[in-house]
Amino acid sequence: MSAVSTSLQKEAESIFTDLGYEVTPEGAEMQAQRKWRVVQVTPMAEPAEPPSSGELRCFVTHADTVSALEERLELADPEYEWAIIGVEDDGYSVCRS
Repeated sequence: MSAVSTSLQKEAESIFTDLGYEVTPEGAEMQAQRKWRVVQVTPMAEPAEPPSSGELRCFVTHADTVSALEERLELADPEYEWAIIGVEDDGYSVCRS
């Protein structure tokens, strides 16, 4: 997996905290939990090989790499449900859910 910028990790944590999730760092990833829902959050500065396991995953990346990451995930066709959050200077957008 590619190196993660600290600012992208902080953005991911901030987004999920603002959405009411309790966020727990797990190395380069984090776990976000709210009620029964547990989401593995993967900050990813550039498209890399996606994780092979999980149930619910959210990838947080820069807005300009969303399309490439989405293509990579579609080609990998993982068994888990996934979403991508594209981060920009003025906010973020959920690109797939």
